[in-house]
Amino acid sequence: MSTPLQSLDIWKQLQKHFGDIHQQHMLDWFQQDKQRFDRFNLTAAGLTLDYSKNRITSETMDLLNQLAKKRNLPEQINALFKGELVNRSEKRPALHTALRNFSDRPIMVDGKDVMPEVRDTMSRMEEFCWKIRRKHWRGYTNKPFTDVVSIGIGGSFLGPKLASSALKPYNDSHINVHYLANIDGSHITEILKHLNPETTLFIVQSKSFGTQETLKNALACRQWFLDNGGVVNDLQKHFAAVSANVEKAVEFGIAEENIFPMWDWVGGRYSLWSAIGLPLAISIGIDNFRNMLRGAHEMDEHFRTAPMEKNMPVIMALLGVWYVNFFNINSQAILPYDHYLRGLPAHLQQLDMESSGKSVGIDGHKVDYHTGPIIWGGVGSNGQHAYHQLLHQGTHFSPSDFILPMRTHNPIDNFHAMLVSNALSQSQALLTGKSKEQALDECLKAGLNKQEAEELAAQKVIPGNRPSNTLYFPKSTPHSVGALIALYEHKVAAQGMLWGINSFDQWGVELGKDMGNNILAALEGEDFNATFDSSTNGLVDAYKTMQDQL
Repeated sequence: MSTPLQSLDIWKQLQKHFGDIHQQHMLDWFQQDKQRFDRFNLTAAGLTLDYSKNRITSETMDLLNQLAKKRNLPEQINALFKGELVNRSEKRPALHTALRNFSDRPIMVDGKDVMPEVRDTMSRMEEFCWKIRRKHWRGYTNKPFTDVVSIGIGGSFLGPKLASSALKPYNDSHINVHYLANIDGSHITEILKHLNPETTLFIVQSKSFGTQETLKNALACRQWFLDNGGVVNDLQKHFAAVSANVEKAVEFGIAEENIFPMWDWVGGRYSLWSAIGLPLAISIGIDNFRNMLRGAHEMDEHFRTAPMEKNMPVIMALLGVWYVNFFNINSQAILPYDHYLRGLPAHLQQLDMESSGKSVGIDGHKVDYHTGPIIWGGVGSNGQHAYHQLLHQGTHFSPSDFILPMRTHNPIDNFHAMLVSNALSQSQALLTGKSKEQALDECLKAGLNKQEAEELAAQKVIPGNRPSNTLYFPKSTPHSVGALIALYEHKVAAQGMLWGINSFDQWGVELGKDMGNNILAALEGEDFNATFDSSTNGLVDAYKTMQDQL
């Protein structure tokens, strides 16, 4: 990958091709090619991707696939699965795929097969979940658990929270799972005030057992437990942990047998598949948890083995590069039409923006092209009455992913048919738009005179030609949810490979943590020395002044 991206001949061919087609309308292509839907349609791991409503032709995809090969994408994908040090800045592999590896293939890290340890951890998770779900492990007053509080942040929060919501129909344990992340007294207060310490289990999720927000929340939950009837000797009955720092977790009061491992070769935003998923496994059962892993594994195998032109994550990654680097778009909308998948945009914000928010390549040089877009979105038809206005008539466009289960867990009258019709009509409207002639005819038929009709018609013109994918599948099941999350993980990884950036570190996040510690010391210190910029100094002073006013 020594040749700069924009110096590649294939990049220059793509630039010329973009100039040739970027003003053409997709609707014309649909009219000229009755097989367009079949041509740009692909199924993998139970998911189907309709990418026909994109500003691409067969030539576009041929050129993009040539770019993938020129950037050695197949070799880079192979390196990811083999456990090579793809996270170069931290000299680590990125082997979250090992956590859902159902093949007999060994996964080597530093010359050691990690699969026996992965399988052992899964067995421990199964026993842990079984004891809680069968009410064999009880609280200090011998009452079974009714609530589990997962304490984490970032990847140990967003992924499991998404999956818990997505798979709520499979929650058969009658145990409520709560996710505590924000370092905000209001968040922890609203969770704890409804809980009984006798029937609550806390799972502290932190690789270092020292993450500021997680440790603070864990200590507050510990104190709440002690203040409401528990004693120190009872902590082991009510606290478990997922951490690499066993010593600190034991000091906290957690029994060593209830501490599950975290590995350096699993990044936080990919940790759902590990023991970080314990709260989810408790609620839906280990069999359903394993089915989620199997769905992800099927997508892994597809990503690992499928040719570039038939590889779903690669196609989505190439489309991302096409829009970011040639159309200069700076955002992408994620639009799940399923109430249970409402947490998907937030999870993908972290996954994509933490991975692709880089301006320096793996060679240490600043890139001279754009990388990851801003990810945003929301659930179902709600957005149609809000931000879809910008999608249809804004001065710039955001490619949109419509995510659509064709069947519902809760059939009521024709609700789901109406929901599906909304999703399909929105993607169709983005494609077709409304011409000036159509708008004018509509206004005249409504009884407006010609002048009024002309004035209003101009406001009602919708340009169309705005791209979207539709990802659809029969139903939101553990298998399909696992495949869906893995699909986006691999899409983001492939984009990073194409851009030549490290998708697996997050130094910007680390900087914020370090500076936060310094500012916290200033906020809590009696002697405040003005050592920051004038804005930060002023805000610290305002905080201290307003505390004194209470």
